[in-house]
Amino acid sequence: QVQLVESGGGLVQAGGSLRLSCTTSGGAFSTYNMGWFRQSPGKEREFVAAISWYGGPPNYADSVKGRFTISRDNAKKTVYLEMSSLKPEDTSVYLCAAREYYSPSSNSHEYHYWGQGTQVTVSS
Repeated sequence: QVQLVESGGGLVQAGGSLRLSCTTSGGAFSTYNMGWFRQSPGKEREFVAAISWYGGPPNYADSVKGRFTISRDNAKKTVYLEMSSLKPEDTSVYLCAAREYYSPSSNSHEYHYWGQGTQVTVSS
């Protein structure tokens, strides 16, 4: 059974930084494309960033490009999301997801496994 556990969320002031982590267990992490999404109450799940299993360039949503960086450590079975220059509109629950093989995707429906999420709150 594949499990994903996010951590690192919290409360931060606008302009601040946070690093989210997502550690996996029970699967072949090195073969997973990994994505970060975010979801706020009453809104659809929104793509944030994705990174391939084969080392290709990461993908980012336009809203976070230049501020967020996704990376992965296959030895630790962990994917990270470094967030800087945070804005109040970045406030959301951040979820990581894994997609077996193929390629990274911005479509949440194409991911096979999901974590429970971690709350990020950016105060103005």
